[in-house]
Amino acid sequence: MLFLLALLPAFPALVAASCGGSATPISMIQGRGDTSPLVGHRVTVEGILTLDARMKGGFSGFYLQQADTETDGNPETSEALFVYTRKPTGTSGERLRVTGTVKEFHGLTELVSVKNIKSCGPAPLPKARVLSLPSPHDLESLENMRVRLAQPLTVIDSWNLARFGELTLAANDQVVPTEYLTPGPKAVTAAARNRQQRLLLDDGRGVRQPEPIPWPPGGLRSENTVRSGDKIHDISGILDYRFGAWRIQPERPPVFQPVNTRAPAPARPDTAHVRVMAMNLENYFNGDGEGAGFPTPRGAPTALALETQHQRLVEALRQPDPDILAITELENDGYSETSAIAQLTRALGPEWSFVATPGADGNDQIRTSLLYRHDRILAEGQPLRLASGPFIRQGRPPLAQVFRSDGKGLAVQVVVPHLKSKSCRGATGKNKTRHDGQGCYAHRRSEAARALVQWLEQPPKIRDFAGTLITGDLNSYFQEEPLQVLRHAGFTSMVHHFHPCNAQQCDHYTYRYKGEKGSLDYALASPSLMPRVLHASTWAINADEPPALGYKNNLPGTTTSPWRSSDHNPVITDIQL
Repeated sequence: MLFLLALLPAFPALVAASCGGSATPISMIQGRGDTSPLVGHRVTVEGILTLDARMKGGFSGFYLQQADTETDGNPETSEALFVYTRKPTGTSGERLRVTGTVKEFHGLTELVSVKNIKSCGPAPLPKARVLSLPSPHDLESLENMRVRLAQPLTVIDSWNLARFGELTLAANDQVVPTEYLTPGPKAVTAAARNRQQRLLLDDGRGVRQPEPIPWPPGGLRSENTVRSGDKIHDISGILDYRFGAWRIQPERPPVFQPVNTRAPAPARPDTAHVRVMAMNLENYFNGDGEGAGFPTPRGAPTALALETQHQRLVEALRQPDPDILAITELENDGYSETSAIAQLTRALGPEWSFVATPGADGNDQIRTSLLYRHDRILAEGQPLRLASGPFIRQGRPPLAQVFRSDGKGLAVQVVVPHLKSKSCRGATGKNKTRHDGQGCYAHRRSEAARALVQWLEQPPKIRDFAGTLITGDLNSYFQEEPLQVLRHAGFTSMVHHFHPCNAQQCDHYTYRYKGEKGSLDYALASPSLMPRVLHASTWAINADEPPALGYKNNLPGTTTSPWRSSDHNPVITDIQL
């Protein structure tokens, strides 16, 4: 750095001159490190405008890159920078001479306080550098330069699509490390590696809630979606760094390839069986049950949003043609005609009934519930709620009910839990994060799993009992401690049994979070029930869809369908009884 500063007086670039005069090389401004060695210095540079972002809602500036014939030939230094100015001189493909002050803005090297810009006429754009993911080079050496991706990239997250016009991309889909690795240092390292091997596809604008939503081309709507797992080809533009992430500001729209297409509900087997479907409803609250009471505490903000949510959930719950529904995140508001469970049951049809446990549902705003086709299934004996361990004073008590097909044959006990989430809000003591990949409240979830195992040690005293199916939201990935507790007690995850998951391939999952996919929802069979499970799978209707298509947004053009009816994919289990 001292060497570079000593050289500065040799560059008359510090004084503006005519086109072609002496100028400070952009590579010298960028330097070899994360920050410029010339921060605070006033310099004059000359280069080619590659992308103009001075439009309304843009970044109030443009990207300037050294001509190919003027580079320093050092692959460790970038040949471009961002010029922060609203001065209108220059268009893409024009050579400019700019005088300004070097600044680092949240990791982005730029020129600010621009004194003047002089046009030097048209010039060929610098050749785009080829970039691959994972990159063998430090991306800092390509900051603000024209690049093109050597391979198609996979969409792994669309959380900020409607908020900032961003999609998160990687070479391949990324799996939550604790889905296949024991929580600990290896899982933490794998998660960090996942984060390092990503790029954002941006929209070249700095506005919130862009209209229209830019991706996919043509604007996001129900029938023109982009799903996580889809591929994007022909990505080229400026490699930019903003808000803590590397991103591509595209020069032209890339090509979207919908490889993760929407699939129909899994077909029912030909063999006589009972189908159990578990689904997190993403806070199904129905206001006061009579069209008012909005916004609800956790669910729909308006009556219109509730109608959208209600219609989509009904489609999602009907299409697989289940016999038993194990649901979570249902409003805990009793069992009257205006309750959420009564409204949902009526919508499913007159052949549906719900299991009621008044006074035993706990004090949480949401609860677990069971619904069933009374024309196919008989609910036998009394339903039970777990009220020991962590569920004495807190949490959502798991619900258990025995069912028998047509009132004949073997009986199965279905248990629906919903364990504490990974959110760190209010976490203290043992429930704070262990920094091992499990998030907060791992201790409480593990204690809940132990209480569940102890509760189920004694099977129901009924004739012809086939076994127990635990199915619901455990808020834990497959290798995390609560699943280990249940596995050691003899319960087997049937989705993982039929569809093993590893870092390279994980086709059945229920949730996506910050670009990684895995399972939070399960169908766990007891040893006696496991041989009777014909199949278990997930139905990818929710986790891969952009959150912008969810019921709270109600985007124009969305239709009544199962797509993005919730944020969790349902788990479907077929049992031969």
